[in-house]
Amino acid sequence: MQIHFDRLFAGAQRAQGTAVIIDVFRAFTCTPLLFSLGIEKSILVSTPQEAFALKSQDQALLLSGEVSGIPIEGFDLGNSPSEILKRNASYFKGKSVVQRTSSGVQGVLAALEGADEVLLASYNIAGATAGHILVKQPANVCLVAMGWEAKEIAPEDEWCARYISHLLGSGEYNHNEALSEILFNKTAQRFLQAEEPDFPAEDPSLCLQRDVYDFALKATRRENRVVVSKIETR
Repeated sequence: MQIHFDRLFAGAQRAQGTAVIIDVFRAFTCTPLLFSLGIEKSILVSTPQEAFALKSQDQALLLSGEVSGIPIEGFDLGNSPSEILKRNASYFKGKSVVQRTSSGVQGVLAALEGADEVLLASYNIAGATAGHILVKQPANVCLVAMGWEAKEIAPEDEWCARYISHLLGSGEYNHNEALSEILFNKTAQRFLQAEEPDFPAEDPSLCLQRDVYDFALKATRRENRVVVSKIETR
């Protein structure tokens, strides 16, 4: 098994074999959280307009996402795990969620063009994601750190890629070193300074928890939609 590292939108476009699209702050922390609260599936779209079009066909859909980190007017939810946690689980149980984000979702959509398999990843599901890969033993694994808006390198995604690689048996990982670099970087400080209500200070602590869930997440094309589903790993 060959492990490759890449980053940002161009990296997602280049991904071959098993692509692992990493977005720690915050898309792919939100997605497993939504599944843990009982959603049936997540549908990924590129634009808010696509999300609204799907909801016009099915009013039961929940819309979740952001543009440049800011919640989208008319959506049911932003892209914040702490916001999701404030809702009762009954709000999500049995529902389908349409997600639009500026980084992780765009990376998945790009990777589906060339990769054999596309997995969503964050610290919360790193262990389960690595476990799935170790069972399948693909020839090539591409770990793509999506960064801020898929344009700017972000340490939380870079370190998460290193963590997954370590779990796959390649390379060292020091979580204290990772936290030191992540927490004092501008991406985390945007939240921790608590000056912008759309970037809750609680989000980083939720995003940086390792191996919270025992399932991985896989994106596939189904009838002209990109659907995310769970892969149980235990």
